[in-house]
Amino acid sequence: MTHVWAVIIALLFDRRFADPHRFHPVCWIGQSIAYIDRHWNKGRWRKWKGVWASFIVCALTFIVSYAIIAISYRLSTIFGVFMEALIIFTSIAPTSLARAAYDVLHPLEQGDINEARKKVGMIVGRDTEALQEEEIVRACVETVAENTSDGVTAPLFYAFIGGGALAMLYRAVNTCDSMLGYKNERYAQFGWASARLDDAFNYVPARLTACVMLLIHRANTRMWKLLFRDARNHPSPNSGWCEAAMAALLGVQLGGVNTYNGVISVRPTIGDASVPLKCEHIKQAVAIMRRTTIAFTIGGSLLAVACTWG
Repeated sequence: MTHVWAVIIALLFDRRFADPHRFHPVCWIGQSIAYIDRHWNKGRWRKWKGVWASFIVCALTFIVSYAIIAISYRLSTIFGVFMEALIIFTSIAPTSLARAAYDVLHPLEQGDINEARKKVGMIVGRDTEALQEEEIVRACVETVAENTSDGVTAPLFYAFIGGGALAMLYRAVNTCDSMLGYKNERYAQFGWASARLDDAFNYVPARLTACVMLLIHRANTRMWKLLFRDARNHPSPNSGWCEAAMAALLGVQLGGVNTYNGVISVRPTIGDASVPLKCEHIKQAVAIMRRTTIAFTIGGSLLAVACTWG
């Protein structure tokens, strides 16, 4: 039950303070990864060096987080819950995700497409300099969908299972993948372990999140068929699940053609284009993310209570 209280308090912290930019543990994790990358990602045995890099970063993150939480609970249960909530708070980002989406939406509504391109370029990896309004909306909706799991429900999933230490372990895994898991010449070998580990950690949360999305919005049979039809139409084995669920609920089509560093990437589409993408879909995507977060938290809390009293 302490994990449940810690999760609830963490979400309240996020609602009030959002993602802190200073003294954030993920920044320290990122700095550690960058240091190892500079010194290890060269010469021979890059693949094995990458395995050790992921292991060291993730193990240290888990050990430090676990030690802080364990010591806090020894001092006081209340203090322990507070510290665990603080650690979980740094592993989730629903408010920051919503704000980032609205940062794209506002200039679009004002007709300032250049500013919208700039803002969406801060949250996606594709080239955004020439995107038109519909493509900007698509990029933003895809990011909200994918990060509903990566940035919110996946760390909550691990927090319910193993508390703040496991949530921070997930965040370390995810950060390693975001910094090293690229399929290019520099990281194909060194980032292999980070990418595979992230795939494994996200396997259950991504699918569970997609199902929760559809369940709480009373999805019809067609939406469920679309989810299972298109969930695998994505380079990532996990990201397509939330994107397919979001596309089904909004009645839009995601995926397709993107450009990365001037190189065109053609991907299968996700969803049916029942309606064209519009600014309003960014608001709707954020609303879906928020409702999914609430439902996920309620469901996890009820399961934890049932296990405790069972």
